[in-house]
Amino acid sequence: MTSEHSEPHATQNPPTPPEADLAGLGAIVTGSSRGVGADTAGLLAARGAGVVVNYRQKAPRAQKVVAGIEAAGGRAVAVGADVTTAEGRQAMVDAAVTTFGSLDILVLNASGGMETTQGEDYAMVLNRDSQVAILDAALQVMPAGGQVVFVTSHQAHFIDTVPTMDAYVPVAQSKRAGEVALRERIPELQRKGIGFVVVSGDMIEGTITATMLNRAEPGALEARREAAGKLYSVAEFAAEIAALVGPAGQALPAGHTEYVGGAQDFLAVAGDPDHR
Repeated sequence: MTSEHSEPHATQNPPTPPEADLAGLGAIVTGSSRGVGADTAGLLAARGAGVVVNYRQKAPRAQKVVAGIEAAGGRAVAVGADVTTAEGRQAMVDAAVTTFGSLDILVLNASGGMETTQGEDYAMVLNRDSQVAILDAALQVMPAGGQVVFVTSHQAHFIDTVPTMDAYVPVAQSKRAGEVALRERIPELQRKGIGFVVVSGDMIEGTITATMLNRAEPGALEARREAAGKLYSVAEFAAEIAALVGPAGQALPAGHTEYVGGAQDFLAVAGDPDHR
Protein backbone atom coordinates (compact mmCIF):
# COMPACT_ATOMS: atom_id res chain seq x y z
CA MET A 1 0.00 0.00 0.00
CA THR A 2 1.31 3.44 -0.89
CA SER A 3 2.31 5.51 2.10
CA GLU A 4 0.63 8.89 2.41
CA HIS A 5 4.03 10.54 2.11
CA SER A 6 5.75 8.26 -0.36
CA GLU A 7 5.85 8.32 -4.13
CA PRO A 8 2.84 6.60 -5.74
CA HIS A 9 3.43 3.27 -7.34
CA ALA A 10 1.74 1.05 -9.85
CA THR A 11 1.63 -2.56 -8.73
CA GLN A 12 1.66 -4.64 -11.88
CA ASN A 13 1.03 -7.94 -10.12
CA PRO A 14 -0.78 -7.46 -6.78
CA PRO A 15 0.01 -10.22 -4.30
CA THR A 16 -2.53 -13.02 -4.22
CA PRO A 17 -4.57 -12.61 -1.02
CA PRO A 18 -4.90 -15.51 1.40
CA GLU A 19 -7.76 -17.77 0.45
CA ALA A 20 -11.03 -16.89 2.18
CA ASP A 21 -9.53 -14.14 4.33
CA LEU A 22 -12.87 -12.29 4.10
CA ALA A 23 -14.97 -15.33 5.06
CA GLY A 24 -17.98 -14.39 7.15
CA LEU A 25 -18.01 -10.76 6.07
CA GLY A 26 -20.74 -8.99 4.15
CA ALA A 27 -19.94 -6.42 1.45
CA ILE A 28 -21.68 -3.92 -0.79
CA VAL A 29 -20.09 -2.77 -4.03
CA THR A 30 -22.17 0.00 -5.54
CA GLY A 31 -22.43 0.11 -9.32
CA SER A 32 -21.22 -3.46 -9.67
CA SER A 33 -23.24 -4.93 -12.53
CA ARG A 34 -20.39 -4.28 -14.97
CA GLY A 35 -16.87 -2.96 -15.34
CA VAL A 36 -14.69 -2.12 -12.39
CA GLY A 37 -17.47 -2.70 -9.86
CA ALA A 38 -18.29 -6.16 -11.20
CA ASP A 39 -14.66 -7.24 -11.16
CA THR A 40 -14.19 -5.85 -7.65
CA ALA A 41 -17.25 -7.75 -6.44
CA GLY A 42 -15.87 -10.96 -7.94
CA LEU A 43 -12.49 -10.50 -6.28
CA LEU A 44 -14.00 -9.87 -2.85
CA ALA A 45 -16.27 -12.88 -3.24
CA ALA A 46 -13.27 -15.01 -4.21
CA ARG A 47 -11.80 -14.13 -0.82
CA GLY A 48 -14.92 -15.34 0.98
CA ALA A 49 -17.03 -12.21 1.37
CA GLY A 50 -20.74 -12.30 0.62
CA VAL A 51 -21.29 -9.49 -1.86
CA VAL A 52 -24.28 -7.34 -2.71
CA VAL A 53 -24.03 -6.72 -6.46
CA ASN A 54 -25.79 -3.41 -7.03
CA TYR A 55 -27.42 -2.35 -10.27
CA ARG A 56 -29.83 0.42 -11.21
CA GLN A 57 -31.59 -0.92 -14.32
CA LYS A 58 -29.81 -3.87 -15.95
CA ALA A 59 -30.98 -6.86 -13.89
CA PRO A 60 -29.78 -9.54 -16.34
CA ARG A 61 -26.30 -8.07 -16.32
CA ALA A 62 -26.18 -8.09 -12.51
CA GLN A 63 -27.55 -11.62 -12.38
CA LYS A 64 -24.76 -12.70 -14.73
CA VAL A 65 -22.20 -11.27 -12.29
CA VAL A 66 -23.86 -13.14 -9.43
CA ALA A 67 -23.96 -16.34 -11.44
CA GLY A 68 -20.25 -16.06 -12.16
CA ILE A 69 -19.47 -15.57 -8.50
CA GLU A 70 -21.62 -18.51 -7.46
CA ALA A 71 -20.13 -20.73 -10.16
CA ALA A 72 -16.72 -20.02 -8.65
CA GLY A 73 -17.98 -21.05 -5.21
CA GLY A 74 -18.70 -17.56 -3.88
CA ARG A 75 -21.75 -15.88 -2.40
CA ALA A 76 -23.55 -12.92 -3.92
CA VAL A 77 -26.97 -11.39 -4.36
CA ALA A 78 -28.12 -8.88 -6.97
CA VAL A 79 -29.98 -5.86 -5.63
CA GLY A 80 -31.67 -3.37 -7.92
CA ALA A 81 -31.28 -0.06 -6.17
CA ASP A 82 -30.80 3.55 -7.19
CA VAL A 83 -28.17 4.96 -4.82
CA THR A 84 -29.75 8.43 -5.16
CA THR A 85 -32.87 7.26 -3.28
CA ALA A 86 -33.25 6.46 0.40
CA GLU A 87 -35.18 3.30 -0.50
CA GLY A 88 -32.42 2.10 -2.77
CA ARG A 89 -29.68 2.69 -0.24
CA GLN A 90 -31.60 0.93 2.52
CA ALA A 91 -32.37 -2.01 0.24
CA MET A 92 -28.65 -2.65 -0.24
CA VAL A 93 -27.88 -2.42 3.48
CA ASP A 94 -30.80 -4.68 4.36
CA ALA A 95 -29.73 -7.22 1.74
CA ALA A 96 -26.21 -7.43 3.16
CA VAL A 97 -27.44 -7.98 6.69
CA THR A 98 -30.26 -10.35 5.79
CA THR A 99 -28.32 -12.45 3.28
CA PHE A 100 -24.83 -12.46 4.77
CA GLY A 101 -25.40 -11.60 8.43
CA SER A 102 -23.53 -8.29 8.50
CA LEU A 103 -22.24 -5.36 6.52
CA ASP A 104 -18.49 -5.08 7.01
CA ILE A 105 -17.21 -3.70 3.69
CA LEU A 106 -18.61 -0.80 1.69
CA VAL A 107 -17.02 -0.03 -1.68
CA LEU A 108 -18.37 3.26 -3.04
CA ASN A 109 -17.80 2.67 -6.72
CA ALA A 110 -20.98 4.00 -8.37
CA SER A 111 -20.53 7.33 -10.11
CA GLY A 112 -21.65 9.21 -13.17
CA GLY A 113 -22.94 12.60 -14.18
CA MET A 114 -22.12 12.83 -17.87
CA GLU A 115 -25.68 11.84 -18.69
CA THR A 116 -27.67 14.65 -20.32
CA THR A 117 -31.14 13.46 -19.30
CA GLN A 118 -30.86 13.35 -15.50
CA GLY A 119 -31.06 17.05 -14.66
CA GLU A 120 -28.57 19.81 -14.06
CA ASP A 121 -27.65 18.83 -10.50
CA TYR A 122 -27.54 15.06 -11.05
CA ALA A 123 -23.75 14.77 -10.84
CA MET A 124 -23.67 16.42 -7.41
CA VAL A 125 -26.63 14.39 -6.16
CA LEU A 126 -25.00 11.13 -7.27
CA ASN A 127 -21.34 11.77 -6.55
CA ARG A 128 -21.60 13.79 -3.33
CA ASP A 129 -24.97 13.60 -1.62
CA SER A 130 -25.65 9.93 -2.29
CA GLN A 131 -22.16 8.84 -1.24
CA VAL A 132 -22.60 10.45 2.16
CA ALA A 133 -26.15 9.13 2.47
CA ILE A 134 -25.20 5.52 1.81
CA LEU A 135 -22.39 5.84 4.34
CA ASP A 136 -24.98 7.05 6.87
CA ALA A 137 -27.20 4.06 6.10
CA ALA A 138 -24.27 1.66 6.40
CA LEU A 139 -23.11 3.12 9.71
CA GLN A 140 -26.39 2.08 11.31
CA VAL A 141 -25.28 -1.55 11.09
CA MET A 142 -21.55 -1.58 10.32
CA PRO A 143 -19.49 -2.92 13.24
CA ALA A 144 -16.10 -1.84 14.51
CA GLY A 145 -13.52 -3.14 12.07
CA GLY A 146 -15.70 -2.15 9.12
CA GLN A 147 -14.01 -0.88 5.98
CA VAL A 148 -15.08 1.87 3.57
CA VAL A 149 -13.37 2.41 0.20
CA PHE A 150 -14.20 5.40 -2.02
CA VAL A 151 -13.29 5.01 -5.69
CA THR A 152 -12.35 8.14 -7.62
CA SER A 153 -10.17 9.37 -10.47
CA HIS A 154 -7.04 11.50 -10.57
CA GLN A 155 -8.99 13.97 -12.70
CA ALA A 156 -11.52 14.38 -9.86
CA HIS A 157 -9.12 14.09 -6.93
CA PHE A 158 -6.92 16.91 -8.26
CA ILE A 159 -9.66 19.03 -9.91
CA ASP A 160 -9.12 22.01 -7.59
CA THR A 161 -5.59 22.50 -8.89
CA VAL A 162 -5.24 20.57 -12.16
CA PRO A 163 -7.64 21.33 -15.04
CA THR A 164 -9.40 18.45 -16.74
CA MET A 165 -11.38 17.92 -19.93
CA ASP A 166 -14.41 20.19 -20.26
CA ALA A 167 -16.80 17.27 -20.64
CA TYR A 168 -15.63 15.80 -17.35
CA VAL A 169 -15.63 18.95 -15.20
CA PRO A 170 -19.11 18.47 -13.63
CA VAL A 171 -18.26 14.87 -12.73
CA ALA A 172 -14.81 15.76 -11.43
CA GLN A 173 -16.08 18.61 -9.27
CA SER A 174 -18.91 16.54 -7.82
CA LYS A 175 -16.70 13.51 -7.12
CA ARG A 176 -14.15 15.72 -5.38
CA ALA A 177 -16.98 17.28 -3.37
CA GLY A 178 -18.09 13.77 -2.42
CA GLU A 179 -14.59 12.80 -1.37
CA VAL A 180 -14.22 15.94 0.75
CA ALA A 181 -17.61 15.33 2.40
CA LEU A 182 -16.63 11.75 3.21
CA ARG A 183 -13.28 12.83 4.59
CA GLU A 184 -15.09 15.15 6.96
CA ARG A 185 -16.58 12.03 8.54
CA ILE A 186 -13.20 10.47 9.36
CA PRO A 187 -13.22 11.51 13.05
CA GLU A 188 -16.62 9.84 13.48
CA LEU A 189 -15.44 6.76 11.64
CA GLN A 190 -12.36 6.55 13.84
CA ARG A 191 -14.50 6.71 16.96
CA LYS A 192 -16.54 3.81 15.61
CA GLY A 193 -13.42 1.83 14.66
CA ILE A 194 -14.18 1.95 10.95
CA GLY A 195 -11.46 2.48 8.36
CA PHE A 196 -11.71 4.74 5.31
CA VAL A 197 -9.46 4.88 2.27
CA VAL A 198 -9.62 6.53 -1.14
CA VAL A 199 -8.37 4.80 -4.28
CA SER A 200 -7.67 7.15 -7.17
CA GLY A 201 -7.02 5.94 -10.69
CA ASP A 202 -6.26 7.48 -14.03
CA MET A 203 -8.54 6.98 -17.03
CA ILE A 204 -9.32 3.27 -17.21
CA GLU A 205 -9.15 1.48 -20.55
CA GLY A 206 -12.48 0.04 -21.61
CA THR A 207 -14.76 1.95 -19.23
CA ILE A 208 -17.85 3.84 -20.34
CA THR A 209 -16.45 7.11 -18.93
CA ALA A 210 -13.18 6.83 -20.83
CA THR A 211 -15.06 6.01 -24.03
CA MET A 212 -17.42 8.96 -23.60
CA LEU A 213 -14.57 11.36 -22.85
CA ASN A 214 -12.60 10.19 -25.85
CA ARG A 215 -15.68 10.65 -28.00
CA ALA A 216 -16.25 14.17 -26.64
CA GLU A 217 -12.57 15.09 -26.97
CA PRO A 218 -10.91 12.86 -29.58
CA GLY A 219 -7.39 11.91 -28.57
CA ALA A 220 -8.00 12.39 -24.84
CA LEU A 221 -7.39 8.72 -24.05
CA GLU A 222 -4.16 8.57 -26.02
CA ALA A 223 -2.95 11.81 -24.41
CA ARG A 224 -3.47 10.37 -20.92
CA ARG A 225 -1.86 7.09 -21.93
CA GLU A 226 1.22 8.97 -23.12
CA ALA A 227 1.37 11.17 -20.01
CA ALA A 228 0.92 8.26 -17.60
CA GLY A 229 3.04 5.75 -19.50
CA LYS A 230 0.27 3.16 -19.04
CA LEU A 231 -3.45 3.16 -18.43
CA TYR A 232 -4.90 0.38 -16.32
CA SER A 233 -7.48 -2.07 -17.61
CA VAL A 234 -10.74 -2.67 -15.79
CA ALA A 235 -9.40 -5.90 -14.29
CA GLU A 236 -6.14 -4.30 -13.16
CA PHE A 237 -7.86 -1.38 -11.46
CA ALA A 238 -10.38 -3.66 -9.77
CA ALA A 239 -7.50 -5.74 -8.40
CA GLU A 240 -6.00 -2.62 -6.82
CA ILE A 241 -9.34 -1.70 -5.22
CA ALA A 242 -9.91 -5.18 -3.83
CA ALA A 243 -6.33 -5.35 -2.53
CA LEU A 244 -7.05 -2.34 -0.30
CA VAL A 245 -9.67 -4.33 1.60
CA GLY A 246 -7.90 -5.98 4.50
CA PRO A 247 -8.75 -9.36 6.00
CA ALA A 248 -11.16 -9.61 8.90
CA GLY A 249 -9.77 -7.82 11.93
CA GLN A 250 -7.27 -5.71 9.98
CA ALA A 251 -8.27 -2.06 10.19
CA LEU A 252 -7.84 0.22 7.20
CA PRO A 253 -5.85 3.42 7.76
CA ALA A 254 -7.91 6.57 8.17
CA GLY A 255 -7.91 8.84 5.15
CA HIS A 256 -5.16 7.14 3.17
CA THR A 257 -5.12 7.81 -0.58
CA GLU A 258 -3.90 5.03 -2.83
CA TYR A 259 -2.74 6.38 -6.20
CA VAL A 260 -3.02 3.77 -8.93
CA GLY A 261 -0.83 4.48 -11.91
CA GLY A 262 -0.04 7.75 -13.63
CA ALA A 263 -0.35 10.17 -10.70
CA GLN A 264 3.19 11.51 -10.86
CA ASP A 265 2.35 14.37 -13.21
CA PHE A 266 -0.63 15.39 -11.06
CA LEU A 267 1.40 15.26 -7.85
CA ALA A 268 4.23 17.23 -9.44
CA VAL A 269 1.82 20.08 -10.11
CA ALA A 270 -0.45 19.94 -7.10
CA GLY A 271 1.07 17.78 -4.39
CA ASP A 272 -1.24 15.58 -2.36
CA PRO A 273 -4.33 17.72 -1.68
CA ASP A 274 -5.28 15.85 1.50
CA HIS A 275 -1.88 15.17 3.10
CA ARG A 276 0.11 18.37 3.20
